[in-house]
Amino acid sequence: MDFMPILTAFLIVSGVALVLGVLLALVSHFFAVEEDQKVKEIRACLPGVNCGACGYKGCDDYAAAVAEGTAKPNLCVPGAEATANELGAILGIEVEAPEDVVAYVHCNGHCGATSKKAAYDGISTCKAAAMLFAGPDACRFGCMGLGDCAAACPSGAICLKDGIAHVDTSLCIGCGLCRDTCPKHIISMIPQEAKVVVACSNEDKGAQARSACTNACIACKKCERACEFGAISVQNNLAGIDYNKCTGCGACAGACPTGAIHKVLLTDIPEGVNPRDLVK
Repeated sequence: MDFMPILTAFLIVSGVALVLGVLLALVSHFFAVEEDQKVKEIRACLPGVNCGACGYKGCDDYAAAVAEGTAKPNLCVPGAEATANELGAILGIEVEAPEDVVAYVHCNGHCGATSKKAAYDGISTCKAAAMLFAGPDACRFGCMGLGDCAAACPSGAICLKDGIAHVDTSLCIGCGLCRDTCPKHIISMIPQEAKVVVACSNEDKGAQARSACTNACIACKKCERACEFGAISVQNNLAGIDYNKCTGCGACAGACPTGAIHKVLLTDIPEGVNPRDLVK
């Protein structure tokens, strides 16, 4: 058997590969874009969650924008005050810390308060279930408890209990990924120091909402009348709190006949201690 044709082909391919390798090395050397050292320093300060809470696709894009001066250096919510201070040191400026927020699931439709209108035997995700007549639960606005938010949470702050999702605020980093994942849009970011919340998202009229869930807001407006500071109002048959006005007095929670408004958060953490400092 004549091996010369095979050997010739091998040498030709090897030669071409060698030439191309040399060319690629030359191109990468002469046309390389030098990485901005400031971008590297800023990127090293960011937590790497890539949550998008800053308004950018990820930490790399945000770091580049901060270095260019086109983005504010206090937009990293997960990094909170520590990251803001580090970025301020790199940039040589004083940086105000971002607002400290945590996620809250506006639903108290646990197994004892609501029921199922149908049996669901499809893909076990909230997104899939919501596509079928708004889900199997009697309340079309409520949490379905299938855990899309828990799967999206990078800090393991969300658990499922009694059919609904719950947020452990001592673990929540405020990234907002759970909020963006929820197909019912019933998760919002509230101030860390919030004292009262509306644990309902039902926008049906009172009787209809109450028939779906005994803990539902019935838009009676007793909370509005109880609040001396104008911090709570009822719109679209649902109470909402303006945390810029709320003093945390709890009058609205005391006036709510269904318990849709209640006091919250961090009863087991000493006053003045940031719960994120307790996370190891």
